[in-house]
Amino acid sequence: MAGEITLSEKPGECLKKWRLNFEVSQTDISNALEVSPSVISDYESGRRKSPGTLMVSKIVESLLAIDTERGGQKIHAYESMLTADSSKESIYSTYEYSIPIQFQKLVSLLDAHVLYRGMERPLYGFSIVDSKRSILEMSSYEFQRLYGWSTDRAMVFTKVSTGKSPLVAIRVTNLKPGAIVLHGLSKDEVDPMAVKMAEVDRIPLLCTTKDITEAIAELKKYGQYSIKGI
Repeated sequence: MAGEITLSEKPGECLKKWRLNFEVSQTDISNALEVSPSVISDYESGRRKSPGTLMVSKIVESLLAIDTERGGQKIHAYESMLTADSSKESIYSTYEYSIPIQFQKLVSLLDAHVLYRGMERPLYGFSIVDSKRSILEMSSYEFQRLYGWSTDRAMVFTKVSTGKSPLVAIRVTNLKPGAIVLHGLSKDEVDPMAVKMAEVDRIPLLCTTKDITEAIAELKKYGQYSIKGI
């Protein structure tokens, strides 16, 4: 975490990503560091010079300490991600963005239909998985490992029949993705119950029939362009 923030071309964005991943407010972290909330805000927005390694280390330690006080759920979840096995046949592709993709851009790239908008937030990656294989073959522990390095990601489920099963799988895990995409279904083919479950967890829900190979290429191309500033 500290290394990613320090080496990032936009450390403020990266710092904000990890703070939001740990569901810690600027006020909470500023209290832990005994600084003004405006200091954290200025770092995240880029108004203040990038934090040095010492400050980054203190911020990371504060995030971990706050989560530990809350029971350590985020820490335990991220520990499982470190051993993620992307070679599983159920995982088509995973990708991490250096600069987040906005929700509406995701919709555009996937030619997707928005079933429920929920709480839209920047997405720092995506995972594309075989719905049937992931649900039937993966344990809840392994399922959490699909989140890669950030829960703020689009989870794309392929080979879905109604869309209900992926939403059930998401409901029983501690971590929730930034958006769920049901691949291969038109809006009229999605089970209304799937939409209801998305509404309960306030997770944006999309559906698309775009060719999966083309979809992966478009999403990765966006990541390459954003790094170059295009």
